[in-house]
Amino acid sequence: MKQIIYIPFDHLHRKYGALKDADPKDDLIVLVESARMTTGRNWHKERLFFLISSARHFAQSLEEEGFTVEYLKAATTVAGLKEVQKKYPKLPILCAEPSSFRQFEALKAHRVVFIENDFFLTPRPLFQSWAADQKNYLMENFYRKQRTRLNVLMEGGEPSGGSWNFDKENRLPPPKKYEGPKYLEHDRDEIDNQVAIEISHKPTSTWATTRRGALAQLKNFIKNHFAEFGPLEDAMTTDNWALHHSLLSPYLNNGLLHPSEVIKAAVQAFNTGAIPIESAEGFIRQVIGWREYVNGMYWFLGPDYRDNNQLNATKKLLPLFSDPDKTQMNCIKQTVTDINDRAWVHHIPRLMLLSNLALITGTNPQEFLEWMREVFIDASEWVMVPNVIGMGVHADGGTMMTKPYAAGGAYISRMSNYCKPCVYDPKLRVGEKACPFTTLYWDFLDRHKAAFVKNHRMSQQIFGLNRLSDLPQLKVRATDVLEGLEAGTI
Repeated sequence: MKQIIYIPFDHLHRKYGALKDADPKDDLIVLVESARMTTGRNWHKERLFFLISSARHFAQSLEEEGFTVEYLKAATTVAGLKEVQKKYPKLPILCAEPSSFRQFEALKAHRVVFIENDFFLTPRPLFQSWAADQKNYLMENFYRKQRTRLNVLMEGGEPSGGSWNFDKENRLPPPKKYEGPKYLEHDRDEIDNQVAIEISHKPTSTWATTRRGALAQLKNFIKNHFAEFGPLEDAMTTDNWALHHSLLSPYLNNGLLHPSEVIKAAVQAFNTGAIPIESAEGFIRQVIGWREYVNGMYWFLGPDYRDNNQLNATKKLLPLFSDPDKTQMNCIKQTVTDINDRAWVHHIPRLMLLSNLALITGTNPQEFLEWMREVFIDASEWVMVPNVIGMGVHADGGTMMTKPYAAGGAYISRMSNYCKPCVYDPKLRVGEKACPFTTLYWDFLDRHKAAFVKNHRMSQQIFGLNRLSDLPQLKVRATDVLEGLEAGTI
């Protein structure tokens, strides 16, 4: 053997990262199942199951190809590498650049040799050069550069369909009765069952743990859901937990799928004429735009960015985030139940329900960030830090987003079917039946009006406070709501 190739649990692709030029005759493959990853925090069991079983399946596939694979459990990644080096003391260790600051520093200190991380479409230096030239970091500007650079949905120098962005066409509420194709269910094998036993978990059949299963998920999305994706991408309904979302983020984030494969499949489908531009553009924007932008911003903003708390939010994490029985709000009860069941909800419940609630209640951003990291199946460090600190709870003071994503019950009522059976009325802001989101939205604006009044995107909402004749009563109701949320009774 000539070298050790270390494979993190989010680099599970044979054709990318440190494995792309690997040779079974020369390279020893190492994967480390670290206690820090498995037991260091209150991780969702479905998330742990997915990550561990995917890694073990991947290790098996490499062994079947003829590689010598060392898959071991250790206290930390570096401790595991040291164990392997006792058996192979003279071999250098190669790894693609890790996806988090912590692992990057730990492996660097252990003298691991890095090659470029190519699990994204945008090299880190390229994003760095783009961001360094910006007065503000508008994702839309980056996205248009991506479309041109990657030549995706372009006709000459112009965007397909005559517009860069069809977001306005993709904001339909859910249909009164949703009926759509079922999503795939994945059979469990011996490796899955062993992992489930080890972590004392009964896994769902929702998530694949193999490359073959991930490809099947991609095929199913393209065939059965892609065409309808766009118009309903922001909708929320109790009739279906996924609507037409792709469910591909876990596989993109652990490496079982590469974004180039996903984009190739999407563009090929669009070119047949069967996929409306609204759906094609909306989905492709998520992959080459938002996903690449968030990863780029994670590295550009640096390791201390996660500590931002510029709204001075200090409240403890509310009990309803972990226990749906600790609230009477139907939207939150349904969302947290879905998370507890399968470790996933789509981007709008994450942003406009969970993050919105954390924002307007003044929940400490670091506590909320840690909870989001623990419960979602696709919650890589690089994903959650910018999404939560920058977009979700506006803790960075506007570095990423020009305004906070705060909303009252009217938005939830318009975009979901949660409100009709709820005990609270989204139209009311005072009284015992007032929707907590509506009450706390106005209370949030009042609490932070000095900070937001100079923001041109917030000035209209701030001036709206002057029209509230019941603001004193609203402030009293807001205090009651916050106390009730903390007690788990509202």
